[in-house]
Amino acid sequence: MAPRLEAPGRPWMEADLRAFPRDNHRYEIVDGALHVSAPLDDEHQRLVEHVTADLRTAVPPGWTVAGGVGVHAGDSYLTPDVTVLRPGSPKGGAWVDPSDVALVVEVECPSSRRYDRCVKPGLYADAGIEAFWRIERRGSGAVAHLYNRAAGGHYDLHRSVNPGQCVTAELPYAVQVAPAAWHA
Repeated sequence: MAPRLEAPGRPWMEADLRAFPRDNHRYEIVDGALHVSAPLDDEHQRLVEHVTADLRTAVPPGWTVAGGVGVHAGDSYLTPDVTVLRPGSPKGGAWVDPSDVALVVEVECPSSRRYDRCVKPGLYADAGIEAFWRIERRGSGAVAHLYNRAAGGHYDLHRSVNPGQCVTAELPYAVQVAPAAWHA
């Protein structure tokens, strides 16, 4: 039987996240409220690995491409699937400041689709993160939606890259985006 989660009678905080079991669920805090995602499936993990590999292949010296690094923004603690850190950013911590982050990538799952499309982009944009990629899973293959932060503090869709297309994304650095290559 799974342990019962009890609300602390106050907004959830980072220290609360450390107490949760390592059970393949994703525990995040949005404005002090707990959000729990279902365990991620194999297709999700493969997509994350391929996107991470592509970003690492093109990474300039000093930049870092990381998985499992959380972003702490105000009362929110979010864990993107992939985080690209700027040169000179602190390394090795569980949480980074949004000013150290140039790109976050979220790969959608059936259980996280609305969260990845509606909630997280707004939080990342509010935190000042320059670029956001959302990888949508479709029967015909993955589609990469590349967003840039606009002057108004929200994300504008720069372009969508469909299966069979290959484009060069400029943010956070020049990298080839070819969703057809992400299927294994």
